[in-house]
This record gives sequence, structure tokens and C-alpha cells, in this order.
Amino acid sequence: MRNIVHRHLGKMVAGTTIAVAGTAVMVAVTLPGTAGADDSGTRAGQSAPQAAGAGEAAAGGRAVAPGVVEAAPAEGQRGEGRDPLTDDELERAEKIALSRQLFRSGESVDGERGPQPLGVDLAEPEADEAGKPDAPRRADVTFYDYRDDALVTRTVDLGTGKVVATGTQHGVQPPLSRAEKAEAAGLLIADPLGSGLKADYQDATGKALTSPDQLQLSGAVYRAAPGAQPAVLDRCGEHRCVRLFPKIKNGPWVDARSLVIDLSARKVARLGR
Repeated sequence: MRNIVHRHLGKMVAGTTIAVAGTAVMVAVTLPGTAGADDSGTRAGQSAPQAAGAGEAAAGGRAVAPGVVEAAPAEGQRGEGRDPLTDDELERAEKIALSRQLFRSGESVDGERGPQPLGVDLAEPEADEAGKPDAPRRADVTFYDYRDDALVTRTVDLGTGKVVATGTQHGVQPPLSRAEKAEAAGLLIADPLGSGLKADYQDATGKALTSPDQLQLSGAVYRAAPGAQPAVLDRCGEHRCVRLFPKIKNGPWVDARSLVIDLSARKVARLGR
């Protein structure tokens, strides 16, 4: 792993040198020369008067009006039809979906009470509602309950403010949330198998890696395949398992693909080579 990081760093340094050289060339090209300049000059901080009509000539005889950037339109509390969910609808749907019973019985990725929020999406209309402008707007709110490794989907009618459907699935692994990737990184940093990641971070920055906040994190769900992993990871797919692709902020990527974090069991293991 450490060799890979050094190679990446070499590429980044080379790329930076090229970028600097390219910038220098652009400066040399775009800065005006002295040939033909008005020798009378001006004082520092003052600009020479522009010849009358110069701006109009550049615009084909017409003055160029300054550009105007219009502000984004104000977002309403409620959308219409198949409009994307507004911020207000997203927040309200999640609050409605997380009932008191679900909060008390569920568990989040870090072991706290309440299931782990994953996302809120505009629900598809029913078959007999397609194309109707007054069709009810609904939102599908998804949670992952780490207490029993279940994906919980609750459909909220945004007009009535009520939950109209609830579904629970096992063995279904949607994309990871930001909180789950951060928790996986925290488990990896605290585990002996994270020593290589910490050493690479030290080499690249001269500082100790102690928190997921020091990394940019991407990740993917890992599913077990027969004979492809140590026994401790055999339940991945039933459990919520992660392969991380960490990047040092303002630095290189670190190859951690051989490591899998089981968020359900809170264990880290290395894949066979």
C-alpha cells in the first residue's frame, strides 16, 4: 500500500509542476508587452483613459451592457406534480416516516436509538394516477435498521401528512450514506488492519490520522461470494459491509480495496489475495 501512495504522490507532484509551467506560459502570452505602449504612462493605481468609441468598436458599434446574474427563484414549501421534492418536503417526509415506534425499536450505524436514515425520494405514481396533474405527491423514505439488518421503506403522502405504506426487506443493500462511510472509516482507523492507512497518511502529510474527517471517503457495499473472503465476512450481504476508497484531503488516494468493514458486526477483515 505504501508503495502505491508514493507513486501517486510522484504523479501529483509532476502534475503540479506541469500546471505551474502552463500557468507561467499563459501569463507570458496574455500580459501586454511594452512595444507600442504609450511612453507617457500613468501612475500606479491609475488607468490610462480609453480612446473614445473603443468599447463600441469592439462590439460592432454598440455599447456592451454589463452581464447580470439572476438570483435563483425562491423555492416553495411544496412542489407540484413530478417536481423534485423541496427541502421542506424532504425534511417533513423524514419526520413523518420516523414514527415513535420505529425510533424506539430501531438502531443506527453507530449504535444509537433510531434506524439509520438513507434517503428520501419522490415516489412513483400509482398506475391510474399517471399523467394526472392533481395526483398525490408521495415520498419514499428509507432507513437501515442495524438492530435486525433490515431495510425499512415508508411511503408518506405529502398532502395528508400520513404514512400510507411500510415495507421491510432483508438482504437488500442500497448505496451507503455519508454517515455509514464515516463510521466504517472510524472502525478501520481504530483496528490493527488500519495501520497501513495510518502509515500512508503520516507519510503524505506528516500528521497522525485519528479521525474520518481527515479523509475524503467513497465506498461501495460488499457482498459475500463463496470462498472469496474469510469466514468473518461470510454474512456480508445479509450484514451491511463496506469497501472504502479513502483519499487524503489535498493528497492521493490510498488503496484499501483489500479491507472490508462489516458495519453490522463492527469488524474489519482482509480479503484473500
